[in-house]
Amino acid sequence: MVKPLMIAPPLIFAAFVALAAVGMFRDDPEGLPSTLVGQAAPGIPEAALEGFPPATARMLASGEVTLVNFWASWCPPCRVEHPKLLELAKALPIVGINFKDQAGTARSYLEDEDNPFVGVGFDPQGRTAIDWGVTAPPETFILDGDGTVLFRFAGPLVGSDYEQRFLPALNAALGK
Repeated sequence: MVKPLMIAPPLIFAAFVALAAVGMFRDDPEGLPSTLVGQAAPGIPEAALEGFPPATARMLASGEVTLVNFWASWCPPCRVEHPKLLELAKALPIVGINFKDQAGTARSYLEDEDNPFVGVGFDPQGRTAIDWGVTAPPETFILDGDGTVLFRFAGPLVGSDYEQRFLPALNAALGK
């Protein structure tokens, strides 16, 4: 007679294997799904980071492809991607949303490292980040000219993930 306790471990192991197989064979195992893709961008904070131009809803629907970047001065990956943001800012507008940060340290960071943003929203409680579905900084969204979210990229804009996923989405948005 087979005891239930003898069957349980192999069944649990088989369940883990099945879950791993489902995860490995998803369309995009590296991507985080976003319910915003194809929808109008959510609102942005009314408050601006003091000393910088405010981020406005008009910036999100400016008629040209725009990036929205959620960042924080305390975030090491945000600091790693900053040179790439400065480079991208030469080609298209980037709206920055500073969240869960201290105004003074965020302001000092942009003053010391240069500001790539056309407008900087300040979201100290992270409420706007929740509306956008941001899980952790940095996260960057590509918006079309009318403010529709085309793509969400979680993580810093560097490395092979940036080159293989973000750049193709950006080039498609720009019609390249």
